[in-house]
Amino acid sequence: MNDLQLVRGLGEQIVERLREDIFSGRIAEGERLRETELARRFSVSRGPIREAIQQLTWEGVLETDRNRGAMVATSAPDEITELIIPLRCTIEKYAVRLFFDQLTAEDFQVWENILLKMKQACEARDFALISEHDIAFHRSLVTRSHSPDLLAIWSAIVSRVRRHFREAHLNYKNPLQIYEEHLPIIEAFKNQSLTEALQIIENHIE
Repeated sequence: MNDLQLVRGLGEQIVERLREDIFSGRIAEGERLRETELARRFSVSRGPIREAIQQLTWEGVLETDRNRGAMVATSAPDEITELIIPLRCTIEKYAVRLFFDQLTAEDFQVWENILLKMKQACEARDFALISEHDIAFHRSLVTRSHSPDLLAIWSAIVSRVRRHFREAHLNYKNPLQIYEEHLPIIEAFKNQSLTEALQIIENHIE
């Protein structure tokens, strides 16, 4: 692996970590991100940090201003959220159609690992982690389609409704229900029932 690949891999890890922190609420809406502080946190130069900020700005997760720098973008208002959620559902169902005939044991291992972490977060009633793993699960569905354009659109949409995940989770008296609601999606995949999988995803999201 050459130096460019190492830098690119490190940059992707920073993007992923920041994205998770923002989507889970550990980094709040409107909070300013300072390159020097992030460079210190990740023990890197400001170059990879600057690239990570550019990537997250492109996804709509951050907003950048020449005077104020980078800040976490605010979630969409409720009336826009009602419009965005069906769009997110359409994207995830389309992604599933793209990969459904190519499922592998490795795919199931990825999803089961995410759901195991989600279950542990539910048992601990750690709602920040629950949101992180919930979003990670759905992101993995879109990622599996191997369509960068689809993933970019999905990321931009979810960045606007991330508060919806957290608020919805807080309505559960028993957080384990959040984990249990994801299991039928995997079961439909295992049963090779595309129609069932698409209907479950639609019901789950909407």
